[in-house]
Amino acid sequence: MHARLVVVLATAAVLAFARPGSASDRKPNVVFVLADDLGYGDLGVYGQKLIRTPNLDRLAAEGLRFTDFYAGSTVCAPSRAVLMTGRHTGHVSVRGNAGGGALSIQALRQGERTLAHLFRDAGYATALFGKWGLGEIGSPGHPNRMGFDAFFGYLNQRHAHNYYPSFLFRDETRVPLRNVPEQEDEEGAGWARTRVEYSHDLIVDAALRWVDENRAKPFFLYLAVTIPHANNEAKAGTGDGQEVPDYGDYAKEAWPNPDKGQAAMISRLDRDVGRLLAELEKHGLAKDTLVLFSSDNGPHQEGGNDPERFDANGPLRGLKRALYEGGIRVPMIARWPGQTAPGSVSAHVGYFGDFFATFAEMLGRPAPAGLDSLSLLPTLSGRPADQKAHEYLYWEFYEQGGRQAVRFGPWKAMREPMTTGRVQLFDLSKDVGEVTDLAAGRPEIAARAAKYMDEAHVPDPAWTVH
Repeated sequence: MHARLVVVLATAAVLAFARPGSASDRKPNVVFVLADDLGYGDLGVYGQKLIRTPNLDRLAAEGLRFTDFYAGSTVCAPSRAVLMTGRHTGHVSVRGNAGGGALSIQALRQGERTLAHLFRDAGYATALFGKWGLGEIGSPGHPNRMGFDAFFGYLNQRHAHNYYPSFLFRDETRVPLRNVPEQEDEEGAGWARTRVEYSHDLIVDAALRWVDENRAKPFFLYLAVTIPHANNEAKAGTGDGQEVPDYGDYAKEAWPNPDKGQAAMISRLDRDVGRLLAELEKHGLAKDTLVLFSSDNGPHQEGGNDPERFDANGPLRGLKRALYEGGIRVPMIARWPGQTAPGSVSAHVGYFGDFFATFAEMLGRPAPAGLDSLSLLPTLSGRPADQKAHEYLYWEFYEQGGRQAVRFGPWKAMREPMTTGRVQLFDLSKDVGEVTDLAAGRPEIAARAAKYMDEAHVPDPAWTVH
């Protein structure tokens, strides 16, 4: 009797989110668009004044905007691992950007379950277009082995630094592109190359074709674009750190080229979000689709751009690689017609790891044991009073001597070096810029933060501070 009741309740959970009156009463599609190094303040709806993002602003106007949402980490690979697995960086298998010499530790491991597995097991078509960063060819962490039916893009982030690569991957096959690899010209005065196929455009075009081909059944699309990440390997002084085909509306601005490129990249991303929304509308899928938009971590200054020009982190302190708010608090927008109220705003404190429990509840599927994940479904479906909250959220970072951070209620604490350093404590309800360290005056709160950090960190021999 108990087993029958579980089946009935799971079925009811799925049916509750089918759309009565639609052609198929289908389960909701899910589209998750993840930007790369986009700051909390880079969108108009989050306060941006110079860069134009009308489509993302419209997405927020038609849905829900989170004010206190966090990435999984302050750099890309662990942040994406947290999103995929529902485990924070004290528990997840990929805890950092490993670098070119140790890519094996930057791969999800045999037997790990991802969001794509969850959707595929529920009968969804699943696809990843863009940057993966969690497993190479032959690795158990390759996207096709991690639940994605289709993949097109970059397998590791070093490759993804180049927007005019000589190849991309489709599943496990190299797809050659018509771009001449970068090389010195005969006088050594610069880099000669043929720029024909801009990777971001190819990736978005492929994603739109996939939506068209899979529109007849429910689908999960993970569109992990590389914009506005810099080309970290561009030659100094070339202005190519923010690679983009043209500067568009910003060409005539009296800014350095890297700043023009940064703005043009973000507006190009916004344009393509608009194209994606139009594709859903064209096929009558908008009302059946939950669209989510976020960024993998805070903003960068790695392409020679000046984040201060655009106030990329808004009122927050720190950039990418920091565990201050500017490194980990990210824009998060959700549009789900009939569920999220247009123009709504949520101060719920959530993070990437929560999407595993969210989608498991939405699909009526079991989630693995031991996750660091609470379902956001009450918030997404207009029932904030039913939303559960984490006791705390936790992050750790292994570069630059190592550091840890924890958020609980209005409190934010950071400790560096990891496990041994002094705790810094901030009251975000009064000091979102983390200016005033209150640890000395509130030792009991600082001790509580240290306790959370100690219990959340489970050592992994693959990851050591450097």
